[in-house]
Amino acid sequence: MPRAGLRRLRSPRVWGPGGAVIVAGAVTAVALTAGAGPDTAATADGLPHTTVEISPGDCGRGWQHPHSGTQVFDLRNSSSGAAEVYLRGAGGGPVYGEVEGIGPGTTRQLRVRLGPGAYAFTCLPDDANATTGPTVRVTGGGPAGPAAAPVTQHDLIDPAIDYQKWVAGGLDDLVRQTEDLRAAVTDGDLAAARTAWLPAHLTYERLGAAYGEFGDADQKINGTTAGLAGGVHDPGFTGFHRVEYGLWHGESAAGLRAPAAALAEAVHALRDEWAQDRMDPAALGLRAHEILENTAQFELTGRTDYGSGSNLATARANLDGTRAVLVRLRPLLTTRYPELPRLESGLDRTGRLLDGFRRDGRWTPLDALSRAERQRTNAAVGDLVERLASVATLCDPRRTV
Repeated sequence: MPRAGLRRLRSPRVWGPGGAVIVAGAVTAVALTAGAGPDTAATADGLPHTTVEISPGDCGRGWQHPHSGTQVFDLRNSSSGAAEVYLRGAGGGPVYGEVEGIGPGTTRQLRVRLGPGAYAFTCLPDDANATTGPTVRVTGGGPAGPAAAPVTQHDLIDPAIDYQKWVAGGLDDLVRQTEDLRAAVTDGDLAAARTAWLPAHLTYERLGAAYGEFGDADQKINGTTAGLAGGVHDPGFTGFHRVEYGLWHGESAAGLRAPAAALAEAVHALRDEWAQDRMDPAALGLRAHEILENTAQFELTGRTDYGSGSNLATARANLDGTRAVLVRLRPLLTTRYPELPRLESGLDRTGRLLDGFRRDGRWTPLDALSRAERQRTNAAVGDLVERLASVATLCDPRRTV
């Protein structure tokens, strides 16, 4: 499936009900009306607003009259550079909300629910050390909104190393399977080649969180015709889908020998290079989300079907790939993401749903599903994508200096 590439999450974030992460769009400050206190004002949203400075020299300035309950902080960056900001429990406590990428001269909003306790803003300008504002104590009211202990780059190193070793084992399997595919094509046994194609392709698809580290090799191994002027006949169309197209569109074994050999050689090269690579730990949580995001965008729409009708098998492999990441992130998520059991249950249900489309050893083509079956599948994967967005946010490493 095509890869979205590593994207940094750049939007206001706050832990919502049940610990889920609410991601809101950038919102500039609105006009204020009647004041609710010396440093707050009520707006059309009915909530008190407090304007807070986030520049390095004035981090947290303006929050002088704290109160409990749901409220909005209008975060004003009066410095000459971009910055991000966290609202945390005082003394390096859990994060209640954050906003990234606040440009110079820009005001962005952060909505949180505060209860009794001590809080402080931490401001992190680009290319400068973090600064922490004054501690502010809130009294009275109900409990504060959900919060999560920040994940650091160091926290992700061991999960990333373990995942990288797992990928190495998968690449060993992939080398053997693509060699089987090449041998069948070389022998002229196209029926055996069609049988060998799917297991090899699914092995590759299970390695989902590593695609960003594969670089140009991913395009050689699993690229599509997107952006190719010649479509399926373009010389740049290579890899699994090139072989798939030929196998299911009547191409001769002689015509497929070069594409099958190129695929096997690209896989060999990737396996050898992977032993020297180092996966970016910061990418792990984001990749867990992107795997199924791409599944919904490309596999469940049939955009990557070049004749085999195996999109649902690929979706199932992508589900396995997501689990492989979550297993390694689970120690970090257990104490940070209360919705983790529901996410895992959703993965189980979706797995059973997809498994039901494999009948008598054959996967149902996407276009053979009933409307109700497609709706159930899209809804199940869509729900997982939403939940995995929370995982991506929670596992996005926070700066501490």
